[in-house]
Amino acid sequence: QQKRRCFFEVNERTKKYVLTAGGNVSGSVQLCENSHCCVGYYVIINGTPKVSALACDRYEKSCPDPICKAQPRSNNKHFVCVCNTDFCNGNINWGTEQNSYNNSFSGMIIIRLYDIVFMKTAIKLVVILIFMCFLIIAAAKCRKEKLQSCSHDFGVLPSCSSQMTKASEINISQIELQQIVGRGHFATVFQAAYKGSVVAVKFLPAAYEQFFTTEKEIYKLPLLKHAGIVNFLGTGKADDRSCFIVLEFAEYGSLHSFLSKHTMSWMSSLKLCQSLSQGLSYLHSDLLSHGVHKPPVAHRDLNSFNVLVRADGTCALCDFGCSAILRCYSGGYRWHNQSTNIKVIKLGTLNYMAPEILEDFVNLNSMFLMQADVYALGLLLWEIWMRCSDLFEDNATPQHLMPYELELGTNATLENLIQYVSYMDQRPSIPEHWQLLPQGADLTEIITDCWDSESDARLTAHRVVERLISLQSSSSL
Repeated sequence: QQKRRCFFEVNERTKKYVLTAGGNVSGSVQLCENSHCCVGYYVIINGTPKVSALACDRYEKSCPDPICKAQPRSNNKHFVCVCNTDFCNGNINWGTEQNSYNNSFSGMIIIRLYDIVFMKTAIKLVVILIFMCFLIIAAAKCRKEKLQSCSHDFGVLPSCSSQMTKASEINISQIELQQIVGRGHFATVFQAAYKGSVVAVKFLPAAYEQFFTTEKEIYKLPLLKHAGIVNFLGTGKADDRSCFIVLEFAEYGSLHSFLSKHTMSWMSSLKLCQSLSQGLSYLHSDLLSHGVHKPPVAHRDLNSFNVLVRADGTCALCDFGCSAILRCYSGGYRWHNQSTNIKVIKLGTLNYMAPEILEDFVNLNSMFLMQADVYALGLLLWEIWMRCSDLFEDNATPQHLMPYELELGTNATLENLIQYVSYMDQRPSIPEHWQLLPQGADLTEIITDCWDSESDARLTAHRVVERLISLQSSSSL
C-alpha cells in the first residue's frame, strides 16, 4: 500500500517537537511511516490563522474526512485538522468552503471562526445544563432514599451528610524539631520527635492559612485512614502564628527524591504503583460505615513531590492543601470549597496538569476533577516504571526525569505545555522495546488509558488498581 504523503512545515517553536518522527521529510513533503493521516496545526494571531505545523500524524488515529476541517483547541486560540488524502493538510476548511493556509483570510472567514467558537461554547453550555439536570435528579433520589449512593462511580453507599472526626490540637512545646527534610512553595517540613516517635511536621506561614485549613479538613474526614494515605496525628499553631500539621514520618521521603536516588525491580515497582493507586482510589471513594460518611475527595495537586515512600516500599498520598471535597446538598452535588477563587485550580504543578486544567476547560464537579487526578496518576506510573531496571536491558535505566522534562526542559511554561500536551496531544515518550516484554503492552495500555486527552475516556483510580492487580498476577518479568 502506498504511503500517505503530507505537506510538511514547522516553525522555530514547533520544530523541537520532533514532528519528523512521523516519517521521512523531503523539502516540504513528508512520507508517513506510522499513520495514513495528515495533520495541520494553526494558531490565531491578531485574528488571523497562521500555520504552526504541517506533518504526518505521529500515530495511527481516526481521520475519516478527506479534507482538513478546523477543530478549535486551547481556548479557541489554536486549531487542528486531520484528513486522509495526500497533501490534504495544505488546505484547511473553516466552514462551508475550503481555504488554503497561505491565502489571505478575508473578514468573512474570520466571522466563520467566531461562529465556530460560538457553536463550541453553546454545545458546552448544553452539556453543562444536561449534567446539572442529572445532578438534580440524583440529589432528589438521594433525599428520597437516604442510604443510596450519591456517586454511582464508586459502587458504595454514602449518606447525605458528613461529620468531622476529632483530632488532637498539639502544643508546639511537645515537639522537638530535628532537621529540615523538605521545602515546597508554601511549606517547610521538619523531621521531629513527638511522644517518643519520629514524625514529620509541616509548617505553613500564616499567610497560607487557607491551605492549612483545607488540608486539616481533609485529614479530619471520617474513615480517611488508609495505608495509601499518610497517617495524620494532629495540628497546631506556633508562636509566630504559623500553622503546623504533624504526620507520620516516611523514611524515603518524597517519591521524587526516592526515584532520583534509586532504581527498583519489577515487583518493587508494582508495589509502588499499586499502593499509590490504592491510595488515590480510596481518596476518591464515597464510603458509608455505621452511619459515618466519607465523601469523595479530589487531590488536585498529585505529583511525585506529594507522594511519600515508606521503608517498606509503599506509597502514601500527602499535601491536600488544594484538594476538594464532594458533598451532597438538597439542590444536588457541589464541592464543599466551590466558592474558592478559580486560580486555586491551577495551583498544582504544571507538568502534571491535565489538558482540560491547562486550558481552563474544567467544571468543579466530581468526575472532571477526579479524572484530572487520574491523568496525573498516569504520569506517576510512567515516572516509576522509567526507573525500573527490569524494564531496561543491561541495567541501562534512564536517570529520573519529571514528565515532559526531556521534551520541554526543566522549566516548562504554561504556554509550552498547552501547545505540547493539549494542542499537539503529545505525552512523555514510552520506550518502544517495552512492547517486546512479557507485560510491556499491558503496562503501556494502563499508562495511556490514564493520560487520555479526553477526561471521560480515562480509567477511574479503582480501575487502575484492578488493572495493576491483574498485571501482577500474570507477571513474570
